[in-house]
Amino acid sequence: MNTTNILISGASIGGPALAFWLNRYGYAVTVVEKALALRLGGQAVDFKGETHLTVLRRMGILEDVRRLQTGGTDQEIVDADGRRLAVIPGEFTGGELEIQRGALSRLLYERTAAAGCEYVFGDSVTSLTETSDGVRVTFERGAPRTFDLVVGADGIHSNVRRLAFGPESDHVRFLGHYYALADVPERFGNVAQMYNEPGRMVALGGPASSVFFAFASPELDFDRYDVEGMKRIVVDAFAGMGWRTPAVIEAVRHADDFYLDSISQVRIDRYAKGRVVLLGDSAYGNTLGGFGTGLAMVGAYVLAGELTAAGGDHRVAFRRYEEGFRDYTRIARNGNAGPFLAPGTWGRIRMRNRIFKYGLPLRVMMRMTNRFATNITLKDYSSPVSR
Repeated sequence: MNTTNILISGASIGGPALAFWLNRYGYAVTVVEKALALRLGGQAVDFKGETHLTVLRRMGILEDVRRLQTGGTDQEIVDADGRRLAVIPGEFTGGELEIQRGALSRLLYERTAAAGCEYVFGDSVTSLTETSDGVRVTFERGAPRTFDLVVGADGIHSNVRRLAFGPESDHVRFLGHYYALADVPERFGNVAQMYNEPGRMVALGGPASSVFFAFASPELDFDRYDVEGMKRIVVDAFAGMGWRTPAVIEAVRHADDFYLDSISQVRIDRYAKGRVVLLGDSAYGNTLGGFGTGLAMVGAYVLAGELTAAGGDHRVAFRRYEEGFRDYTRIARNGNAGPFLAPGTWGRIRMRNRIFKYGLPLRVMMRMTNRFATNITLKDYSSPVSR
């Protein structure tokens, strides 16, 4: 069964990574992205352990990522007077190799666009109708088209998952916190710092001109494309907070690039349904869990490899992808970054700070995360079967 023409929804990390491998194996790839252009903002992402590095090496981009790496930056936890209470080491937050999300996205996009992958920005899938030999896809703006397969690599709020698997409420669990990221027009110093009050956290400074927020909240109903409305939510949530927060909030009002989202976790029984398959956060997302980029990159390698090894037979390939990958995603099915970033009481804030002040529990945590990051045996798909 030959599969030649594949649509990927989502042009962040997982989508272009999958496009890279599919293009290498001879498939025709179209990537559709709702945003009008490549989104180059966002927080730093990282890679941990030999599994992640092996995938980057096999893609031929490891040295490019090293060239663009930001390097893990130590972050001070401070009190309301700016006095240092503890230090979060860069290797904890930045893994073995850290890079800005936007820089990685641009790198993957440029490689795949130059290789002939089609990118359609400013459009989105509106319906999926599976037929005996393909999937008929309609779009918000473009004309309908038929593809052999459709891949949802469009994040934790996946549109493809909603259309193929059912409403988001069936598959996404809200974990009680939100986070926001703003690229502000000014730098807040060369030292990365983080300040907490119960249920709230603000982080700023260091090499990036962005500020980061996390806060506890009941589930909110807001338009994720209404930037000014999202800014108002954060301004209200951090009203009256001490330290440098008032100046940070004022800078947020003028931020060109602003993002607010829930800290949530995807729980789904299967990654594929018919000719539609999910990749990355749409299938195994856990917001700010520290493994999202690595899972997406390794998942793209495995999914494309299995599809090619199966000679294009999507039924065999999707089954092998899920069987070989679900255990690796176990780390994404546990944990909640919200209470760690924004503990709910002063006592819990002090307890969290002691982890970084005294170090021993931290080293145990880092060994565990490294073990999870390498908990898969990568197949060598370099000699795929002929299609």
